[in-house]
Amino acid sequence: MTEAVLLFSPHCSPIRKLSHKTKGRVHWILQCLCASCATLGLASIFYNKHLNGKPHFASWHGLVGLGTLCVVGVQSLAALPLLYHSLAKGWSLAKLKRYHAASGLVTYLLGSVSLLLGICSVWFTGAVGGYTWYLAALCPTLSTLVIMSQVSNTYMAKKRLVS
Repeated sequence: MTEAVLLFSPHCSPIRKLSHKTKGRVHWILQCLCASCATLGLASIFYNKHLNGKPHFASWHGLVGLGTLCVVGVQSLAALPLLYHSLAKGWSLAKLKRYHAASGLVTYLLGSVSLLLGICSVWFTGAVGGYTWYLAALCPTLSTLVIMSQVSNTYMAKKRLVS
């Protein structure tokens, strides 16, 4: 998900020389892969808990993760007017992109919170300790700060300049 968002960054995109339309298609493909992997992960965890007779969505990690996956689905559907602009009559493409970026940032933040809650779980803290745990917690935190900066500088700053 991180790389799919950073594709539009002028500073760190591996495909920065390609057209914006091509970047949009690669973004779409990576986000579909992300949603598919998250869904498969949820399904495998759900099945494993079912086999072992454990409760489903009993932790904050599980609840926030399920909510995040639902938001990813809604965000993906809401992106369709960006691909097919005729679906959003009366909306400018710039406004749609701004709303998509802002809601995508919220979706990314939810995913990061879910990941951090998983890192704080009893299982993870028992398996990983010391400096390794702090490194594991630092990675999504720094990634989130980079994404927040990139999205706000790209989409939110332009709105302030126009106003």
